[in-house]
Amino acid sequence: MEFHTWEPVYSDILDDFGYPRDGDELACDRFVELLGDDSTYDPTTLGLDGASVAIAGAGPSLETEADRAADADVVLAASTAADRLQAAGVAVDCMVTDLDKNADTGRKLTAAGTPVVAHVHGDNIPALETHIPAYDSEFVVPTTQATPAPPVRNYGGFTDGDRAAFLADHFGAASLVFPGWDFEDPSVTAEKRQKLRWAERLLRWLEQRRGERFNVLDGRRDAIEPVVTD
Repeated sequence: MEFHTWEPVYSDILDDFGYPRDGDELACDRFVELLGDDSTYDPTTLGLDGASVAIAGAGPSLETEADRAADADVVLAASTAADRLQAAGVAVDCMVTDLDKNADTGRKLTAAGTPVVAHVHGDNIPALETHIPAYDSEFVVPTTQATPAPPVRNYGGFTDGDRAAFLADHFGAASLVFPGWDFEDPSVTAEKRQKLRWAERLLRWLEQRRGERFNVLDGRRDAIEPVVTD
């Protein structure tokens, strides 16, 4: 995913939620400042190219579907899915997070040499400033949803889960599976439900780009509003 392709979709997301673009850009600039000259992680070393990749969500079904993650070549875990998979005995190869729930897990993972895709946006600058200095930057993949500024990158995606899917796609994954995804989770807030609708739309767009059908969208495709890319 290149930013010029992602940008029209990003603009629609901002409009839908009422988020200010300048907040995301300020956050990206702050991430660059915090990293300074530190080395960051090269995602090509994750072994995504040609791999079967599990994109583990943190929905209620995760534990019952953990075997699908275990069977994949590479496991990318969204936020607290990392803790839950590890508790279930499934190794996690990378965590994708915007630092809103289990930031200390990210610190432990980077200290142990497991990469963390840390995402910055307009309203998580305090979390960024608190946690990123404690992470081992050599195992941090810094990302933004706005215009990227090296070393901060933008591989596409909006929520932790769909960003993980776009990351896997960007680096050549052969197939994607989605344990722990529950689009109809009744326990989530209205804002989270709106984010899940966007995650669904983005995954539909991604599977069309890849020529692949994601099982997590089975029975749902006809009702998914397409994204507008131009």
